Amino acid sequence: MSDNIQLTAELRTDVGKGASRRLRRLEDKVPGIIYGEGKDPQMLTLSANEVGKAMQLEAFYSQIIDLDVAGKKQQAVVRDMQRNPANERVLHIDFLRISANKPINVSVPLHFINEDACVGVKTEGGTLTHNMTEVEITCLPANLPEYIEVDMAEIAAGVSVHLSDLIIPEGVTIAALAFGEDRDVPVASVTARRGSGEDEVISDEPAQPPAADDADEEGGED
Repeated sequence: MSDNIQLTAELRTDVGKGASRRLRRLEDKVPGIIYGEGKDPQMLTLSANEVGKAMQLEAFYSQIIDLDVAGKKQQAVVRDMQRNPANERVLHIDFLRISANKPINVSVPLHFINEDACVGVKTEGGTLTHNMTEVEITCLPANLPEYIEVDMAEIAAGVSVHLSDLIIPEGVTIAALAFGEDRDVPVASVTARRGSGEDEVISDEPAQPPAADDADEEGGED
């Protein structure tokens, strides 16, 4: 688990689309909300600069955030974020409160390692494909990993790494696997080189001309 990220927020009373636009344009603020844990939702404003710096950390999207709301500390995770598709500016951010003794569902990134040494690619000429870049896990906040590694070193051509193959920390479970074996989807695959495994026999001899009788039948009589 990485060190917690810290953000400062102010309570917001002026709500609505017009108010949110004013916050973003005139005050360089990001509107947001925090909810969960049986408490009333709170409307927030955060510094766009502070949020932007935090977003540069990969852990921002999956780790616990210490949120100072009007001087009171709350722990939360990012649950949703709306961004302007034109300039990637954050339009709104949702935080979910967490409790130390209650499991949470969070998507954490997958880190693929030893890809350069992958047997299926390096010695067998296969092609490596990432089928997933993150995975949803369930755990207590204290057990939340920053990421999960996927070691590709020994993966041969024609083989896939599935969710059930992942090595995960103690106290962590993969959410999808709780719904049955049919949810055990591939995380990464090494596709075999086309034509490998096929016993193709190529002859150096030229094709034989048709027999004389066959030639007569094909050409017909004069």
